[in-house]
Amino acid sequence: MKGRKEVKISYWAAHLTTIVSVTLVLLIIGLIALTSIGAAVETQRLKEKIEISVVMADSVSDDRAAVVCEQIAAEPYALEAHLITKQEALDAWTAETGEDLQALFGVNPLSPEVVFRLRAEHTASDSIAAIAAQLETLPQVESVAVPDSEMVSRMNHNIERATWIMAAIALVLIVISFVLINNTVHLAVYARRFTIHTMQLVGATNGFIRRPYIFYNLLSGMLAGCIATGLLALGMVLSASTAINLVALIGWIPFGIVGGGLVGLGALLCGISAGIATSRYLHKDYDQLFR
Repeated sequence: MKGRKEVKISYWAAHLTTIVSVTLVLLIIGLIALTSIGAAVETQRLKEKIEISVVMADSVSDDRAAVVCEQIAAEPYALEAHLITKQEALDAWTAETGEDLQALFGVNPLSPEVVFRLRAEHTASDSIAAIAAQLETLPQVESVAVPDSEMVSRMNHNIERATWIMAAIALVLIVISFVLINNTVHLAVYARRFTIHTMQLVGATNGFIRRPYIFYNLLSGMLAGCIATGLLALGMVLSASTAINLVALIGWIPFGIVGGGLVGLGALLCGISAGIATSRYLHKDYDQLFR
């Protein structure tokens, strides 16, 4: 029991700095990843709010308009479609303007209308124009109302630019994190460079010497990833009572993927850094160890 306790103390004393440093780096990477996922979800939600209104001809009945609505709903570009009957259109007009068109004209002059929302991948300006042109060829259709093309183009451009900026930031952070983690692990191995040299003198192979350093640094990276994931999960839970509910926005499944990625990334970076740092001292003479 006493020997086991000493091993635990030795491990934490040797790797605590590495674990803390890697945890902070992974925490930042995790924040960037979750922000990117949240931005992608919100972007898709905004795109799928774009609606196209298809106004039927005066002679088209509600039943025929319902058939057209079913045809549009079956198209790959339609997320969902619903029919506004003549009576519903009249009721909406009366509620909005206070005018009773049926009492004024003696009949209901409004036509049924099909309103549908687009899928996110079909919200580009040229896609919307092509969809509108296709619908206008239907004999039952009188007109198609689409959102302003300039507004759609501007929204898509801003979203694309924000996506590239987030990707660039994430790439820079990954590079910086590798440098920081490599330096941290290198310092930990540097503190044991004489132990490595002593093991070489007694005949230990390079693989035998390198193995425990890689293993314990892999373990440190995994622990750092678990701690960073736990802190991010705590932030997710606490955000549920705020205006920005990250649980509802991101969801636990994408969060689990990010958390698993952080654990794997921490283990991979620490393991690679340990292998590189150990190999560096395996090929140095005794006099070079003092430099």
